Amino acid sequence: MTNAVLLSYPFRGRWLTQNSPASRVPSHGTTLFGTSYAIDFVPVDNDGRSARITIRSLVAREHPRTFIGFGRDVLAPIDGTVVAVYDSIPDHAAYRGIPSLGYALTQSHRARKGWLGLAGNHVMIESDAGPVLALCHLQLGSIPVAEGQRVRSGDIIGRCGNSGNSTEPHLHLQAIDRLDVDIARAVPITFDHGLPRNGQIKDIDDSGEQAQDAHGMTPV
Repeated sequence: MTNAVLLSYPFRGRWLTQNSPASRVPSHGTTLFGTSYAIDFVPVDNDGRSARITIRSLVAREHPRTFIGFGRDVLAPIDGTVVAVYDSIPDHAAYRGIPSLGYALTQSHRARKGWLGLAGNHVMIESDAGPVLALCHLQLGSIPVAEGQRVRSGDIIGRCGNSGNSTEPHLHLQAIDRLDVDIARAVPITFDHGLPRNGQIKDIDDSGEQAQDAHGMTPV
């Protein structure tokens, strides 16, 4: 197995871990587009919720602004060079409860659109160590970096959105061995103190240090 690339957490504040390769591989149930070791992070409040749950949230679509994480800064997880930027896909409605079941049935439609249909707005960074990092589902119009630009770990590269294959605002992060996602191989990732497992909350302070480590509830 390729050695895992060491990353910094690409956010500040409280984020819930989902679809972690620490819990299963392939983490998202597929090896397509080098996603075997991908990980998702969902911004949450002190109660581990991404948004307040109401009767409406269980039966109807919701605007992404309903979620506390929509528009939160997303940071470069490593030093490197921006090698791809896509920032043209509108943020769509979020789906919880019953609507999420219908949205799941349309996933094959998005998959047929290829990488863009799944990733949505995204930034790809070629790290100085070699692997390429992809940060996906970013908010439309939020990306301040351009191809060829150097970034350092902790630099803002966009904001958390709900573009692409996403049921609610969150960040999808993965590492691959080359820019061409159609033929790329997945590269394992890790963080200081290792990979968080599904349901684990990472609370990262302004200095980038872990402020708290707790188990949270999966948003519904």
